[in-house]
Amino acid sequence: MEWVERVLNVRQYSRDGERAPHKPLLLLYALGRFRHEGPRAIEFSAAEEDLRRLLAEFGPPRTTSPGYPFHHLTNDDGLWEVRTADGGPSPGSAVGPLRSRGAAGRLHPGLAAALAGDSALLPRLVRALLEANFAPSLHADICQMVGLELEDAELPAAVQEKLGRRDPAFRLEVLEAYEFCCAFCGYEGWLNGAPVGLDAAHVRWRTYDGPDRLDNGICLCALHHRLFDRGVVGLTGDRVITVSRKYVGRTAASGNLVLELVGRPARDPQTGLARVEPTHIEWHAQQVFRGPARAA
Repeated sequence: MEWVERVLNVRQYSRDGERAPHKPLLLLYALGRFRHEGPRAIEFSAAEEDLRRLLAEFGPPRTTSPGYPFHHLTNDDGLWEVRTADGGPSPGSAVGPLRSRGAAGRLHPGLAAALAGDSALLPRLVRALLEANFAPSLHADICQMVGLELEDAELPAAVQEKLGRRDPAFRLEVLEAYEFCCAFCGYEGWLNGAPVGLDAAHVRWRTYDGPDRLDNGICLCALHHRLFDRGVVGLTGDRVITVSRKYVGRTAASGNLVLELVGRPARDPQTGLARVEPTHIEWHAQQVFRGPARAA
């Protein structure tokens, strides 16, 4: 099996559609370490806080342990292996034994050899992992955190078909529906006759079966799109804007741009056009928004 297909076939925890990108985040972290250090083993005790931060920022809203992917990725053949200081196998996913027994993980030698022999493989793996698991607005932030470059990479046709292709008409349909205006803050901007700083945001991410349809789209400025995908801001079922209590903004700009959104109704699309489907809002509230929400 081709390496890109292997990383996309990694088994992930699944219950009621819950996001669980723990293993993809570990693989991205390991690829970043490989890029800078080669095939050296990664000690769990040295990587624990990095992985904890990655999971906190880009994983599901619930608290999760970095020991989970560090151990369980060994169950996916040919990608990752873990050995304790005395040469034994992984002691499990509990962080205590992983620390005390000096557990260290590394990319499987076969994968490491393939990466060393093909300079184009690493960016292909990175691109596939990002597209399969995360909203596009998060890709650059994830790469920066794990020490990777966000590069364009050609994916095999079968992989691209599996990931699906974006509908090029989706962006214009959403922006026109909201009259080229951010549904949260009212921003509109133009440069040489073209809208600038406005995005067509998916409420339910495409990577989790979110369709390229108006009832899954909302026009947001670049700032609020990124905050929406990071779970800082969200929506209630009746399209009232929420802001996470975990978000802290101390300046006047933070208050004006984020905190004052609490309790404000989101802008509607033009009369007669589809609002965001409540089931997509519910998915975002459960899988992305970093609750609880601030009181209005």
